[in-house]
Amino acid sequence: MTSTDIPVDNGVNVEALLGARSALGDTPEIGQFRWRAVNSWVTGTHSKSTVETFYGLGDEQRHKKAFEYEADHPEVFAAQDNGPTPVEFVLVALGSCLTAGVASVAQQRSIQLRSVRATIEADFDLHGILGADPEVRNGFSDVRVKYDIDADASREEIEAVVAQSQKRSAVYDVLTNPTSVSVDVN
Repeated sequence: MTSTDIPVDNGVNVEALLGARSALGDTPEIGQFRWRAVNSWVTGTHSKSTVETFYGLGDEQRHKKAFEYEADHPEVFAAQDNGPTPVEFVLVALGSCLTAGVASVAQQRSIQLRSVRATIEADFDLHGILGADPEVRNGFSDVRVKYDIDADASREEIEAVVAQSQKRSAVYDVLTNPTSVSVDVN
């Protein structure tokens, strides 16, 4: 590990995270969270989503403000291109989750970050979603994340930080392990 005389500050409160992990041992039920988003159709393939409330720490919680997102499809799909596609949001979520982990793990390991940039790409065959070929899946066939990280650490240390981030990433887990999804109509 790289050691410095200057305290590392990547903007992550590791002590609070470790305290939360410790509190789970005493009251494991506070670790049960329920995330939610409310999505409303606008027109065509355009929709708007709002993320405002969630359940966690044994009670309903509220973000400091509501976050709103628009999704659509590009004009090449005969749509209006009013926002990113839903699958692009998945890439944003993966990159955001992994990068948050990089900052947290680096902070815990006393590695000062100067810059972190992830490029996330996914291969997608339109034949699946359009039903043109029943043998082609509707989703991604391959996802790649490439990091450019400038930090006070060796390449091996940076690779270990990224590996630990990947190991702890909720979004990476959602993408790489089957998840039960139910869809109901009220």
